[in-house]
Amino acid sequence: MIKVLLADDEALVRAGVRAVLAAAPDIEIVAEAGNGREALELARAHRPDVALLDIRMPLLDGLGTAAELRRAAPEIAVVMLTTFSEDDYITKALDGGASGFLLKSGDPYELMAAIRAAHGGAAFLSPQIAHRVIRQVSGGRMSRQSAAKERITMLTPREREVLALVGAGLSNAEIGERLFLVEGTVKAYVSAILGRLDMRNRVQAAVLAYEAGLVPHD
Repeated sequence: MIKVLLADDEALVRAGVRAVLAAAPDIEIVAEAGNGREALELARAHRPDVALLDIRMPLLDGLGTAAELRRAAPEIAVVMLTTFSEDDYITKALDGGASGFLLKSGDPYELMAAIRAAHGGAAFLSPQIAHRVIRQVSGGRMSRQSAAKERITMLTPREREVLALVGAGLSNAEIGERLFLVEGTVKAYVSAILGRLDMRNRVQAAVLAYEAGLVPHD
């Protein structure tokens, strides 16, 4: 079972998320919080696999909560769930180490997919959010592409191969199947890539892979 901590200051939203996830046989909500401080306490007590956080919460917002979790419990994957899709929120959430960013207006099945992806070491963005990120990447493509290609020269050929598959959205297990590697080895490659590139999460690595041309542009 994938253990999930749900944090949202609206009880009605929590009830809706709970109802959606009840249909997932492999996902279990182990704790619910109404603010960021409570979420941190419950994370310490229950050690969930994934923290599903609203961005706007009292006492400590979702961005602050995600930052605290990254420092105190980096093994807990973070997925942001919000009604707000402003670019500033997206950037801060991804820079803060979030593995996913979902809009509450999205398809309920996106919620299940995001939790599973985050738990599997992959990243997930709502389609609307993904389009925004791609537009940002596309907005100075030539200069970004040149800088990105230069940046990945520090990687070995195998690491670039792994980075390309991260950029394509594959999880560690899927990359392992594609490259005939055990999942632990893939995880070590991904960690090494993030360390060499001074990146915090797979989303940033995926964007770099896109910019460097490792992932075909639509």
